[in-house]
Amino acid sequence: MTMANNRAVVLGGSMTGLLAARILAETYDTVLVIDRDEVLGVRESRRGAPHTRHAHGLHARGHLTFESLFPGLTAELVSAGVPTGDLGEMRWFFNGRKLQPARTGLISVTAPRPLLEHHVRTRVAALPNVRFLERHDILNLVATPDRDRVVGVRVQANTGNAAEEVLDSDLIVDATGRGSRTPAWLEELGYDRPAVNRVKVGIAYTTCHYRTRPEWFDGVQSINPVASPAHPRGAFFGQVGRDLCVLSLTGILGDYPPTEPEAFLEFARTLSVPDVYEAVKHAEPLDVPQSFRFPASIRRRYERLRRFPDGLLVMGDAVCSFNPVYGQGMSVAAIEAMTLRDHLRAGTPDPRRFLASIARIIDVPWDISAGGDLDFPEVEGPRTVKVRFGNAYIARVQYAATKDATVADRYMRVAGLMDPPSALMRPGTVARVLRHAPRRPAPAPSWLADEPAPEAAQT
Repeated sequence: MTMANNRAVVLGGSMTGLLAARILAETYDTVLVIDRDEVLGVRESRRGAPHTRHAHGLHARGHLTFESLFPGLTAELVSAGVPTGDLGEMRWFFNGRKLQPARTGLISVTAPRPLLEHHVRTRVAALPNVRFLERHDILNLVATPDRDRVVGVRVQANTGNAAEEVLDSDLIVDATGRGSRTPAWLEELGYDRPAVNRVKVGIAYTTCHYRTRPEWFDGVQSINPVASPAHPRGAFFGQVGRDLCVLSLTGILGDYPPTEPEAFLEFARTLSVPDVYEAVKHAEPLDVPQSFRFPASIRRRYERLRRFPDGLLVMGDAVCSFNPVYGQGMSVAAIEAMTLRDHLRAGTPDPRRFLASIARIIDVPWDISAGGDLDFPEVEGPRTVKVRFGNAYIARVQYAATKDATVADRYMRVAGLMDPPSALMRPGTVARVLRHAPRRPAPAPSWLADEPAPEAAQT
């Protein structure tokens, strides 16, 4: 048994775990980050994080928080060839209509996710009191005899015939993502599992990379036809390096973008607008399209548990895993990390208070993403008055944003988690929205409106 000396242990070395380690290093003598994969020096997608191959963006509030925790990170990424730009000046399409460009002052960093993680992980690993334990499986938690407190974690190297080892800790943070086993571990220790909210959206990404041609983007960072009930096929097509771009096609509820190259291109042709297809139809791909499926958004309601052991916290996707098309995950993890800092500065964190704090953080992005998904009639879930009103009003906001750059600016501030959704209900904004959309506008027709509707891709 390895004894702790004011030691915090982070389970999981992805983005949430790195942010947690960065904050914990301000308080603890030693911070140990455990991951089942090799992570140090890795710049490519790895087995434990297959979703990182697909389009990602670090937007607005998340970007500001990362820059505050890792000063100079943005300049470092730019030097490495990563594009940055104004969130509102991307080419956004909602309901088949192009939003007015808006200079919001909010930065979006469209680094490939593995590269972004590499730069952040290198910064965290350079901290003198942080150590990484790679290629180790996390077996279970170790608690005191009365099970009131978690005091360690049992691990085993996944190379060779290594023996199990118990690592003592003063605090454990579960940052293992949506596959977190904390609910099962709690049950083993005699606690209740948290209730779970699910929104089954059944989304899939299929992604291919291309060598960028200057004429494709015409000075913008990315072209994003966002899926909507009328146009459920979407795409994120953006520059991710000096001469490299990524195209991630999205489909929901079984309409999965195919991986066969010609079928992949045909799926791109069926988007609501021609911009993406016209760019890549004669392009030479740099790899073979690959898919990633995301069955449901999941929120574990830890804050509702009446009992929870001391010495254990849960963060990031281990608490709430959002539909990735909304680009919220890294930003929410960053906000949670800053909340962890607040709790540590007040003393030893009380798990139930911490979990209640991050539940309040999750409420807004959950309402945005889960509520938005419920605008699709086929998605199952309760459509409360709040959800129905919110979706009807947001459709008006999105239409007004195609006519009014000020509305586009205010909408992007909410999408970037800078402002709460209630900011869109301020009298001046409501007046602008209703001037353009007194009723919920009909979606724009597809550019292929005269062609037969596409059949769902075969899976």
